[in-house]
Formats: sequence, structure tokens, C-alpha cells
Amino acid sequence: MADETSNEDLAIKKIFTTGEAAKVCKVSQQTIIRCFDSGRLGGFRVPGSKFRRIPRDELIRFMKANDIPLESIEGGTKRVLVVDDDPEILNLFTDLLEREGGFDVKTASTGYDAGMLTESFRPHLIVLDYMLPDVNGNIVCDRIRSSDRADQVKILCVSGVVNRAEVDELIGAGADEFMQKPFDVDALMARVNQLLGRAERSKQNGKH
Repeated sequence: MADETSNEDLAIKKIFTTGEAAKVCKVSQQTIIRCFDSGRLGGFRVPGSKFRRIPRDELIRFMKANDIPLESIEGGTKRVLVVDDDPEILNLFTDLLEREGGFDVKTASTGYDAGMLTESFRPHLIVLDYMLPDVNGNIVCDRIRSSDRADQVKILCVSGVVNRAEVDELIGAGADEFMQKPFDVDALMARVNQLLGRAERSKQNGKH
């Protein structure tokens, strides 16, 4: 019998059957079984039965290792990496995005960490401060755009100390948008949703 689990259910499941894993990966169930039995795909067998089960984290690891797109397992969730050396700004963005809903958020405080997380986390959007402790934002943009694995990521630069020439340099280095601090929260979230192709879910009030 065909597995009838909906895409919405797959986006929140913690444990997958081989049929569900096959649907997520867009391969045959026999392929998943072979990968499971060979140890390429981790999991466990249901006690007292032959049924195989695959934890979500392991399935995501397998998909990343085999360059399988994660959209089926993530549903509409968008991954956002916030890069700023100010802990208060990191907390602000994390709070805003989590309250908006539909975002998986990670943070970094240096350009080096941003590069490492871009490779491992594969964000859909990077919110990037221009002035970081180790490098400026245009250098980070250059590095991101030079990676084949991250060339589609959207980059929103946010800063309060740059001039027009520096903004032009950021855009030339690969940034998609620039917003000046202090920013209006409604305008910020509208820009984030626009860059990610999402309908705006809610309105926040205030300036930061």
C-alpha cells in the first residue's frame, strides 16, 4: 500500500518508516532499505519485528551527505543565519524570527564562523552585520558567493555605520539588500519575507 503521509506531516515527524524516508528522498523504498541494511543510513529496528525506523536527524544527515534537497522534510521552514558580534542584536533577530514562525535560526559572531555555518547549515538567508571583529561584510559576501554550495543564499546586510560607497561595495560583493540601523521591525520582517519568497505572517511593532 502506498505511503499516504502528507508533506505537512513529514515536516514535523521525528521517526520515519522506510516508505516515508523514500518519499522524502524521492527514491524507491528498496533503495532506502539497501542503504539502511548496509549502514549508510542509520536507524533501528522495531523490537520483535523486521520493521526499520529512521530518526529525523539521521535522515537529514543522510540527505545532506548525498546532496538531496531538504525541502520535503523541512516543509515551509526557512533557515536563517544571523551574523553579528553584538549579543543583543543576535538575541533580537532570533526572537523576531522565532515569533514570526517558520524559521530555523542559527547565529555567528565572526566572519569565520559565518563561513563554517554557511557550509554546514546551508541557510536560505544570511542577515549580516557589516563590521565584524575579523573581517568586513563585503569579504564575507565574496566568500559566500564563491562557494558553489551557497551561491543561491540571500544576503541581507544590516549596519548603522556605513556610507553610500560601502553599501555599493556590499551590493557589488553579492549582498541582495541593505538596511540601515536603527531599523523599523515591520520593514525588516517584510524585507526578510520578501527575500525568502514568503507571505508576511504577522506584524511586529517598534524600532530597534
